[in-house]
Amino acid sequence: QVQLVESGGGLVQPGGSLRLSCRISGSPMDYYDVGWFRQVPGREREGISCIAGSGSRYYADFVKGRFTMSKNNAENLVYLQMNSLKVEDSGTYYCAAVRIDFGVVNKLDPNQYVDWGQGTQVTVSS
Repeated sequence: QVQLVESGGGLVQPGGSLRLSCRISGSPMDYYDVGWFRQVPGREREGISCIAGSGSRYYADFVKGRFTMSKNNAENLVYLQMNSLKVEDSGTYYCAAVRIDFGVVNKLDPNQYVDWGQGTQVTVSS
């Protein structure tokens, strides 16, 4: 089990940028697939991106070319750089982790993840 703490959310205008951070503690990140997810009230939580323990990256089609996920193994940090933000990107953003030996195939399925952070709010509005 790992603990995850997100930060970096806030209010930004359409077209702007934000960088979210997720600090992971309790185990080296290489043992985990780490994903970013978002949720809007009344809608199911949806997958945004994932960095697998192997280092491979996965993105939802609706963020490709705009969002970039990266990690700093030395500091156990995962980042989500969000550019060209749209109003519809608003929501609560969560990072989550699952051990790589669980063998998750669909890296963007939130139901496959075990450990979750508390979330950080992103609001895109003019």
